[in-house]
Amino acid sequence: MTDKPKWARGSNQWVKRPGVQSPSPPAQGQQIEGQGSAAARAAGELDVWRREDTGITWADFSVEAIKPTAVDRSRYRFRAHLPELIWNTAALEGNTFTLPEVETLLDGTTIGGKKLEDEEQILALSQAYNRLDELVGSGGFTLSKEVSDELHGLVAVHEAIEVGHFRGEGAANGGGNVRLSTGGLVEGTPHGLGGELLRDHFENLLAYLASLEDARQRALLYFASATRRQYYFDGNKRTARLMMTGELMASGYDIVSVPFARRLEFNNALDALFTTDDATELLAFLTTCTLPD
Repeated sequence: MTDKPKWARGSNQWVKRPGVQSPSPPAQGQQIEGQGSAAARAAGELDVWRREDTGITWADFSVEAIKPTAVDRSRYRFRAHLPELIWNTAALEGNTFTLPEVETLLDGTTIGGKKLEDEEQILALSQAYNRLDELVGSGGFTLSKEVSDELHGLVAVHEAIEVGHFRGEGAANGGGNVRLSTGGLVEGTPHGLGGELLRDHFENLLAYLASLEDARQRALLYFASATRRQYYFDGNKRTARLMMTGELMASGYDIVSVPFARRLEFNNALDALFTTDDATELLAFLTTCTLPD
């Protein structure tokens, strides 16, 4: 395994939540309404702090199914499964390419009868995944806004209104709303003037993750939180998946990949995340999506 991951900044350098719109933590000894026992009060207080730092809550989850390995071995398996990883990611977004067609396109042959936007999405994913591999191989990967923005600029270049920066940081405003698989709409996190609220949220997330020793927990919680926050106009799940994958590889763990065949489970877990801010179902699901041996 590698040494302790490099962070963009140490957790002691973050300014405490200047713009976060979250509930205030209960005062010491204050009972949370409807919770009688000390254990229940403690759990409620923990949820408040987790929600303030990350935008989500969760119950304890096991990551033991995600096995440790050498960084080079993790990268080798990542590259060996790359067409499958790209196909699964695209198919979950509604892309019509089949796995053999993805393999053919990545080999440099255009597939007739396909929509241009589907082809562009596959090629953009390929560029982003290959760039992620380069970053991990050079030691340049970090859980940071700089890396996330770069990967987003590759993966969503043909789809998002603006790429490579958070909502509100460019000329366009708004965005962040999410359409559930059931058809409902969930409003996105406000971005604030010039994207300042989203930057605050992101810094608080990184500060929380820096307190965790287990890279597997960091990776999965990053995915859930970044997906819920919707930092970008489009391509949020894909960008968050790239960051999760990079954190696992760079820390010496095998990666996870959501199979298209399990899209119903994935969509149900995402719906629960967006409607309740509870990531428990999603986190438990992700731990079952390890690559086959």
